[in-house]
Amino acid sequence: MASFKYCSECNNMLYPREDKTNRKLLFACRNCHFEEDADNNCVYRHEIVHAPSEQTMVLTDLSADPTLPRTTTACPRCGYQEAVFFQSAARRADTKMTLFYVCCNRGCGHRWVD
Repeated sequence: MASFKYCSECNNMLYPREDKTNRKLLFACRNCHFEEDADNNCVYRHEIVHAPSEQTMVLTDLSADPTLPRTTTACPRCGYQEAVFFQSAARRADTKMTLFYVCCNRGCGHRWVD
């Protein structure tokens, strides 16, 4: 069972750190210089990966964002001649570059990829 460790000096969370010279695992505070030896050599990492298409569904009012570039690409749903676009935020090596488009028609808001 994994549990969190806390610094005895400042009560911040301790993070795993490798001591390369002594070849051992430590838990170190990122706030002060407190370190302690790890009592277990297992380090758990829980990573949540969201698909790029799922991330765009979380964002709202993208068409009103003045920082996004605009194009005259027609919306496939309503035919409106303006859309904003942005690149996929995924930075994984197995993910290709994807452009996401959002229709600027207030009543539509359709999202699609190219």
